[in-house]
Amino acid sequence: MYPEIMLIPMREELTRVGIQELRTPEEVDRALANQAGTTMVVVNSICGCAAGRMRPGVRRALQHPNRPENLFTVFAGQDPQATDRARSYFTGYPPSSPSIGLFRDGQLIYMMQRSDIEYRDAEEIAAELTVAFDKFCAKTASANR
Repeated sequence: MYPEIMLIPMREELTRVGIQELRTPEEVDRALANQAGTTMVVVNSICGCAAGRMRPGVRRALQHPNRPENLFTVFAGQDPQATDRARSYFTGYPPSSPSIGLFRDGQLIYMMQRSDIEYRDAEEIAAELTVAFDKFCAKTASANR
């Protein structure tokens, strides 16, 4: 575990754009259990691919008009119980840091794992996320009436 003072900028890179940090298993359960609508959970990390690729890509993707209604993050290696609990919702996927899960009405519908992140740049990650946002988070015309 790293000293908390070192992690503040890494945490704030996501919380500054409106992503709520979850630091305990109880916070994860309250946030994800019976969640209505679309929810994104970002597993943050201290690694270079999180710093140079994932976090900037997430920030760019959240500028897109279609985006998840609920935004959460946990920090792997720093808040291990919260991270383990969040990962328990990523059914069918092994633990991966960093990673991004997208849920609709509590069901996992999209997953971006480390293997999808580590060889792409931030723009490519943002582009893939916006495609997922358009597919899973766009409001239908009838819902906007």
